Amino acid sequence: MDLLFSALDDHAGENWGPWFRALWPLYRQWFLREGMENRATFLESRLALREHMPQILPLWERCVEAAGGGDLEARFLSLYCPPAYFSGCSQAVWPGTSPLLVRNYDYHPGAFDALVLRTHWGPRRVLGTSDCGIGLLDGINDAGLAMSLTFGGRRVVGEGFGVPIILRYVLETCGTTEEAALALARIPTHMAYNVTVLDAQQRHATVYMAPDKPAEITHAAVATNHQGRVDWAGHERMTASVRRERFLLQRLSLHPESEASFIGAFLKPPLYSLAFERGFGTLYTAALRPDLGSVSYHWPDSTWRFQLDAFQPGQRHIRYLAPW
Repeated sequence: MDLLFSALDDHAGENWGPWFRALWPLYRQWFLREGMENRATFLESRLALREHMPQILPLWERCVEAAGGGDLEARFLSLYCPPAYFSGCSQAVWPGTSPLLVRNYDYHPGAFDALVLRTHWGPRRVLGTSDCGIGLLDGINDAGLAMSLTFGGRRVVGEGFGVPIILRYVLETCGTTEEAALALARIPTHMAYNVTVLDAQQRHATVYMAPDKPAEITHAAVATNHQGRVDWAGHERMTASVRRERFLLQRLSLHPESEASFIGAFLKPPLYSLAFERGFGTLYTAALRPDLGSVSYHWPDSTWRFQLDAFQPGQRHIRYLAPW
């Protein structure tokens, strides 16, 4: 199977807007799959943004305008109380001499933006992997902050934001791990997620977020798809969350290894998965280096590198070793 990845540079929506509008019919179908009555209104969405993430309200308004200015587009782009979605993913902080956060994104390829996006939508420049147009699955900013997310392995759904827009907010407004962790702990999320943060001074944290209990800020250097203990046994059996966590913890506790060796471990089982038919295939491995302002994307047979200061737009076909 093949997947076309794109890399886009955007300052004021001039490039992002046409890209989003081309995908809007698919986004709309997903957003309304449970019916219009189950989605937050425009006013509810805007008030939630103003209460919890006011600094990016102007950014959201510009994105809405670039997306066409419609009521439904605005509600979607707030990512307030969106439909539930589940993923896999593994991430870990390299215990070496420089800051490095590595993650696998395991998800269904049909529900993936496949977009590397550099933006200058606010005071900070941000580079990362797009999700739902406005949000991010992982990324870095020009203040020297890196972060990525994994699903937290719990079925509970509540009132809050889809975590990709929370990552966007943090990278647009924060510069240190402490600032990021405090922001993640206070913003409501609609599902359980684990967000790992690393800054240029090698300070790291993993925040366990959930809609039904207070967030927990931890010093964990590894996150897979549970939060301390397994809450959803069926999901754990399907994704081997505990096995992946133990594998990474063992690597962190054994002899020192190079960056290349650490990244390479994510490209092999038990971290690397081809279970696309179950929605948990590894779509990419990302290596985020906040001190260098760089993100590199890895697959078993290729690598694509990006610099925050010297970003090169483009496209690349990635071939996977399993059928759709």
